[in-house]
Amino acid sequence: MAKAFDLQTSPGHLLRRAQQYANDLYAQEAGSNGLTPRQFAVLHAVDLHEGLSQTALVRETGIDRSTLADMISRMLRKDLLARKRTDEDARANSVRITPAGRKALRAAMPAVTKSEQKILEILPARVRTEFTRGLSLIAQAAMESEMAKENGDGTKPKRGRKKR
Repeated sequence: MAKAFDLQTSPGHLLRRAQQYANDLYAQEAGSNGLTPRQFAVLHAVDLHEGLSQTALVRETGIDRSTLADMISRMLRKDLLARKRTDEDARANSVRITPAGRKALRAAMPAVTKSEQKILEILPARVRTEFTRGLSLIAQAAMESEMAKENGDGTKPKRGRKKR
């Protein structure tokens, strides 16, 4: 007889609940006027990789293309980001962080650090590294899956190959 489905042991359900809790902790630390976790991720990625294209930013953050486009539009209006057409491809946008964006990123860092510390403190110290490594493996699988979808045939794009 097959084991009945159990929400208490379902990886998908538990990941969603953990994400909800992580977002709640972050919101408590950041306050209502702070960056959202996804805004923080976008600013952080752009700060690390100045001039990133919006397509590369989708891959870097895991935020879907249309949601990211809306987020960037709002962040442009708030003067957190700036963008321009790339020299290589007139259809692609290059995104950079503004001084106001860098200030917002620095202001959000304590909330991010504290909320992530609270998450890890729930776990016994001996499993924290493995927990983070496991999440990393899942995130990597998600990125590879998205890249395969972009390629259209289930294979990963080769480095240096341009999409047609």
